[in-house]
Amino acid sequence: MPRAVYLLGLAIFAQGTSELMLAGLLPEISTDLGVSIPAAGLLISAFAVGMLVGAPILAVTTLRWSRRAAMLAFLAIFALTHVAGALTSSYGVLLATRVAGAFVYAGFWAVASVTAIELAGPEARAKAMSILAGGLTVATIVGLPAGTLLGQHLGWRSAFWAVAVLSALSIIGIVATIPRGRAERTPELRHEVRSMANPQLWLAYGTTALSTGAILVIFSYLAPLLTETTGLSDGWVPAILALYGVGALIGITVSGRTADRRPFSTLVLSLTGVIVAAVVLALATGTPWLAVPAIIAVGTFGFATNPAVNSRVFSVAGSAPTLAAAFNISAFNVGITVGPWLGGLALDAGAGYSSVGWIGAGLGVLAFGTIPLAVCAAGRARRSAVDQPAYESASSITGA
Repeated sequence: MPRAVYLLGLAIFAQGTSELMLAGLLPEISTDLGVSIPAAGLLISAFAVGMLVGAPILAVTTLRWSRRAAMLAFLAIFALTHVAGALTSSYGVLLATRVAGAFVYAGFWAVASVTAIELAGPEARAKAMSILAGGLTVATIVGLPAGTLLGQHLGWRSAFWAVAVLSALSIIGIVATIPRGRAERTPELRHEVRSMANPQLWLAYGTTALSTGAILVIFSYLAPLLTETTGLSDGWVPAILALYGVGALIGITVSGRTADRRPFSTLVLSLTGVIVAAVVLALATGTPWLAVPAIIAVGTFGFATNPAVNSRVFSVAGSAPTLAAAFNISAFNVGITVGPWLGGLALDAGAGYSSVGWIGAGLGVLAFGTIPLAVCAAGRARRSAVDQPAYESASSITGA
């Protein structure tokens, strides 16, 4: 695997720390800004909305840019939004900086995904994406607990300053490792848009959105769930979040080794694990020795879905991956938006923190239901390719 793929993963770590760290900072932000826990949780959804919109818009806007220039611009803006977030005392301003930072983070994800896939080659798509997304997983293990500790001891603003510094360091890494110039083949917008008509892509997006929502409805409220329902002290939160991250790293690493060859089998196993873990958590929220392993299992099986859905999208997209990758980032963030929103609705209705487990299990079941449809669509595409080989490239239907 080229070294540049790992360095792109490090850049995702810097930005992913910001994406994740609010899960451990909700109580501090809620108290400091004078808003409720569900309102503070909307900062997570706001970040997801920015990514949802930003990925396709920036993918199209920067289609003819040098990928190096695009990634540097996105990182610089991301760092500035965190400086602004650290300085504000307004909930509204903080909400706006979360949307703006996520907007360019989505653009970085889209460009970095295509870059990593091309560097790795078609036989290692899932492995390359597992390394790239592994930066987000390491952020769960290191960045999230570190941000939580900073927030608890130095105030939540210190975590925002730390992300700004990490983003600046990532800019240096991109300058040092990604060559100047454009890709050998400049993407054509018309070709990219035409590729989006493939129904297999939209089934893959559905799996992405639903599986992500199943994880995020639980993850977004872990800190208050652990302290208010499970009965653990604040000091346990960073450690459990780190264990969640270790499980996520194991899941994404193993899946990255299997998803290129068996994406559907990997998805079946991963989603089954998410559903079972979410049900256990819902039933045993007040029992630490059951709730904590269930939380870790959600991270392990939830992140294992990532390489499989990414590999599937790039396999189906064939020679027009840029816009397909951008919409997959948007699909992830549909899940990230809807998950915390549904959890907030349940909590506001007085359902208690066990409700996030039930919602996670329900979304997992819906995600599982997309797999048979995707298998059937892939089978029809294969048969069409055999019947009409002159009209369809084999590269557009591989990866089933």
